Amino acid sequence: MTSFSFEPRGLATAIGSMPQTDPDEACSLVLAHLGEIPPWPSLPKRSFLENMYAQFSEGFPGVVIRGEHIYVDRAQDLDDALAQLYAAYLENKVERYALRPNYAAGLHAFLAKDLGSPIAVKGQVTGPISWGLAVTDQDRRPILYDDILADALAKHLRLKATWQERALSRLSPNTIIFVDEPYMSSFGSAFVSVSRQQVVTLLEEVFQGIEGLKGIHCCGNTDWSVLLETSVDILHIDAYNYGWSLSLYPAEVKAFIQRGGIIAWGIVPSDEDALATETAGSLIQRLEEAMSALAKKGIDFDLLREQCLITPSCGLGPLSPQAAIRALQLTGEVSRQLRSKYAQEATAL
Repeated sequence: MTSFSFEPRGLATAIGSMPQTDPDEACSLVLAHLGEIPPWPSLPKRSFLENMYAQFSEGFPGVVIRGEHIYVDRAQDLDDALAQLYAAYLENKVERYALRPNYAAGLHAFLAKDLGSPIAVKGQVTGPISWGLAVTDQDRRPILYDDILADALAKHLRLKATWQERALSRLSPNTIIFVDEPYMSSFGSAFVSVSRQQVVTLLEEVFQGIEGLKGIHCCGNTDWSVLLETSVDILHIDAYNYGWSLSLYPAEVKAFIQRGGIIAWGIVPSDEDALATETAGSLIQRLEEAMSALAKKGIDFDLLREQCLITPSCGLGPLSPQAAIRALQLTGEVSRQLRSKYAQEATAL
């Protein structure tokens, strides 16, 4: 399996989380609306084990899950567990880091489905910055601030991503794995003490375990130049709320687009009130305004249209089931109308 290239031109996918608790129902909804690049659905309302931090925790040294609380017990002797992790990493023994059905029921239901012939399939893993800041030790100190555990975490998540990608490759040779980093919206604030170099180094460790296309998702505003400094292929942005923010980094975005990078525009809101009022037409207008802001900074508008994906702004897990279905419907409809519009414009030329 090797990285593949394709022309997304407004194809649709999603971040991954869904509010449904039935794995088969969630998979059917994803396939009905996002069949060209279907993502496997994580189901955090089904079980705390499918919470984005618990979901990829199994096998990490010292990790403890009690009820709906996850932490790393540094009071334990972690030497043997760390040695086992590093041995698996060096020998690339990814089977030890498989996602079991009780941690990812949606993934296993997805793997059992007949998907037809999708253009690609999408998976996701929680990123090392967000996992390392959200999960603390027994003294409530984020493990990202422990150099040994932070390094081990990136290697652990790399193994999880590699196993997942291999599993998904049974469905399609073309895989996309997103690294989800919601905590990057706090980068540079007084509440997060992490350097630019640490972010890049830890992300690259995870990326090196991904052979297909690798994406990164941040559902808030951030310093996009940091993420664009990595080898990422797809940058996901909450374009509904922060589409304008990319225009603050024209040089970095231009270089990313020119090297074939893809922007996944999260233009469909993951907010129930907004979902009730928006239409595909209004969202396309909003999207083109964000693209135009970049075009005014010297970035080719046609390239932006060719190298774009359409998604919801964030995961749909917190929504009601009905609102999540509405978001999937809108995502599919925006994608179809956008591609039709651009095809007609190309024909007219």
